[in-house]
Amino acid sequence: MSVRVFVPADAAALAVGADQVSDILSAEARQSGLPVEIVRTGSRGMFELETLVEVETPGGRVGYGPIYPDEARDLAHSGLFGAESHPKCVGPVEALPFLGRQKRLTFARCGVIDPQSLDAYRNAGGLAGLEKALSLKPEQIVEEITRSGLRGRGGAGFPAGIKWDTVRRAQADRKYVVCNADEGDSGTFADRMLLEGDPFLLIEGMVIAGLAVGAAKGFIYIRSEYPHAIRAFSRSLATARSAGLLGPTAGEGLQAFDIELRVGADAYVCGEETAMLESLEGKRGQVRAKPPLPAHAGLFGRPTLINNVLTLAAAPLILANGAEAYASHGHDRSRGTMPIQLAGDIRNGGLFEAPFGLDLNALVYDIGGGTLSGRPVRAVQVGGPLGAYFPPSLFDTPFDYEAFAARDGLIGHGGIVVFNDTVDLAAQARFAMEFCAVESCGKCTPCRLGSVRGIETIDRIIAGERSSLAVLEDLCETMRLGSLCALGGLTPYPVMSAVRHFPQDFEPRWEALAPPK
Repeated sequence: MSVRVFVPADAAALAVGADQVSDILSAEARQSGLPVEIVRTGSRGMFELETLVEVETPGGRVGYGPIYPDEARDLAHSGLFGAESHPKCVGPVEALPFLGRQKRLTFARCGVIDPQSLDAYRNAGGLAGLEKALSLKPEQIVEEITRSGLRGRGGAGFPAGIKWDTVRRAQADRKYVVCNADEGDSGTFADRMLLEGDPFLLIEGMVIAGLAVGAAKGFIYIRSEYPHAIRAFSRSLATARSAGLLGPTAGEGLQAFDIELRVGADAYVCGEETAMLESLEGKRGQVRAKPPLPAHAGLFGRPTLINNVLTLAAAPLILANGAEAYASHGHDRSRGTMPIQLAGDIRNGGLFEAPFGLDLNALVYDIGGGTLSGRPVRAVQVGGPLGAYFPPSLFDTPFDYEAFAARDGLIGHGGIVVFNDTVDLAAQARFAMEFCAVESCGKCTPCRLGSVRGIETIDRIIAGERSSLAVLEDLCETMRLGSLCALGGLTPYPVMSAVRHFPQDFEPRWEALAPPK
């Protein structure tokens, strides 16, 4: 009987030598003559342990990590294939506190199975949601999504069921499902992890969405900065077509539905749904004025359902287990689980999936372990580069949409970036304006010009012009209310939260904030 050894092929693990570790372990197994099977998986999301090598035992999978390439040969010689004790043994992986405290729904298979094996996906419960969806009428599928309380996991938290039903009711000769995988927020990596670690879940979710709204074609829009995810997902699409899940020869009960992967050029503004549609149509990525909404007139002028990766990946779970089971998790109006991504100066960085409702204290200190540097936490930014900066005095804020909105913050894609006491929040506020200026599509004046004026205004404040604080506040209000999309509309969040919570950083100083030329 062969020994099964699991080594992640996730980009985070590859960055620290996972491929070399796998190659060395394979070579050592051949030399020893032992029947060893190396299974390449996604990541468990515990980045401080990468590369995490796991061995299957009668009592469960035992982990060893972090294992670097120069340690792999010694690991094999020290009894890895017999699951013997080793200084880097972390014990049963499922029992590790970081993993054991999670409620993994979306990421239940990530890091567990071979992501390129459709059989492994099916054996681990995959395709059960699609099977249930095939027994329902489109309106019944939408009703399940609605009753689950699922909200868009990409930013605004708009109820998914309303969006699905709007597209379902729209009359047109053709409809589309578009998955926004243009994950560009700082400190976020959940989309990439899922695309590399459980791609068939997203494919299943998009097929279910196509059944629900009456679409025959789906597109996935992904940034070119994700080469590993692009390759992995392309292989999964080919497997799904050959298995009859996609394409004009789809299997019994399935309508003709296919998915096309499109690679964008890493423009942050193309994360906005209408700019993404423009790019998909082969045009420059510029924001469209709304109305009409994409649900009525989206890609190529047809009704289009647009959701991000995590939203569509939740659909199979909802259909398989029922809306009530999904809605039983969460807090207040934020139902289900959220893959929270911990980054920055934090000891236990990685992905932590849990029901909505944990507060920032628990996430930063109990789960994240505080700072890796050992310095005090001064601020966290939640929601990417357009998210607000929260000081420790606001760490009692529950992680849900309404609680963050009540304190002028946003959850966004679920990224939390931790800053220690050396951070300069005035410099961070200036960066927010500079980021907006660089990434603006240029279509609307508040975003295009307001961001440039914002940089200049912050520089004047630091130079001692205290009266310019009122100008900055007025400028931010104009950008918030007058911008066509969230890029200009949300840039005031990091700027004004920095001013409000860290006013001492905006005192006059001699050194300039602008980086050296």
